[in-house]
Amino acid sequence: MTERVLTPRNRGFLFLDSHPAGCRQLVADMWQSCPAPADAPESAGPVALIIGSSAGYGLAATLAGLKRAGIRGIAVSFEKAPTERRTATAGWYRTAATADIARTAGRDMVFLNGDAFSDTMKEQVADLVEQRFGGRLDYLVHSVAAPRRTDPDTGTTYSSVLKPIGRANRTRTLVFDGEGVPEVREVETGPAEGDDVEQTVAVMGGADWERWIDHLAGRGLLAEGFATAALSYIGSPLTAAIYRQGTIGVAKAHLESTARTLNERLDRTVGGRAVTSVNGAAVTQSSTAIPGIALYTGLLRGVLGEGVVPPIRQLAALWDQLTGAAPLATDDEGRIRLDTWELTDDVQAAVAERWEAATTATIADLADLDWFRAEVHRLYGFSVPGVDYSAAVATDTPWPDHTA
Repeated sequence: MTERVLTPRNRGFLFLDSHPAGCRQLVADMWQSCPAPADAPESAGPVALIIGSSAGYGLAATLAGLKRAGIRGIAVSFEKAPTERRTATAGWYRTAATADIARTAGRDMVFLNGDAFSDTMKEQVADLVEQRFGGRLDYLVHSVAAPRRTDPDTGTTYSSVLKPIGRANRTRTLVFDGEGVPEVREVETGPAEGDDVEQTVAVMGGADWERWIDHLAGRGLLAEGFATAALSYIGSPLTAAIYRQGTIGVAKAHLESTARTLNERLDRTVGGRAVTSVNGAAVTQSSTAIPGIALYTGLLRGVLGEGVVPPIRQLAALWDQLTGAAPLATDDEGRIRLDTWELTDDVQAAVAERWEAATTATIADLADLDWFRAEVHRLYGFSVPGVDYSAAVATDTPWPDHTA
């Protein structure tokens, strides 16, 4: 067994190693902070499939589904195993911790590691639903943020980009130097060129979500009343040029259009529904890669403090709406809105005022930097309260065994 004392080593917001004990404690903390349902879930809960289950909102969807809705079923993610030189990815350790929680809670949850875009994974999941879970799937949550996707039909690999459309975008962003000192910088991102938009839509739009539904429906595995949700984001006007009005925004619009198409089809075939869930801002491995989002999120926390709603509570609310424990509340576009706490006029006005005033000299007074820095560290299992980081820890945690 390999044991090491691990300290955070990073290049910007990317860390070279992850801390197994910190990741485990983070998952335990999320589980504890998820509100319990008013009534205890039945022992044999609904069968659910979570795609993108190891990080961010997908992890929250898995944990909230287990606790709030009593789900059993399958969780799919793509993580790297530990090696002699490197720890496993943080999602690997988070998945191991989630599997232990599911087992303790008496939930039959299978965790698969592989390419969710592939038909091989879709077939493996369909076989499990048929052979292990009674042949009927009740829920599917799609939460995938990826840089690339290979189309199983053509073999073409598409790459997503974070670019504005039409012209270059200048924005401010938050960075930390090697000593952790914050700096507000101006960055310019060039406009989308060539087929950048089409490539991004092919990766981050609704194509893979619809392909999952096609595959499962083709095997006759969608239960009566089947419901599916894909997770999305709109965000602030301050970040709109690079996000909602940029290449990723076009992909999100495609995702939402796919939801409307799927909703009509599922209603007609199994009395089911499809929605997108628009979630609020959070510090995730995906969001920290977007120019301006780090600054915006730090300022938002500076305005709202503990009023920032964490992903686990947002996803508990989503499960309540999917299962009928709470009324399904959608906007005019058919989207469930879990971001209303963030996008009120007064909150956005306060964040915009701080955005304009933000410089390297003033940022410490305007943003909650201690919180933001700790949130980034916690993505990799560091800065988690209750963990002894001076102690050696085993890094060769196995992937959860799904043998019945």
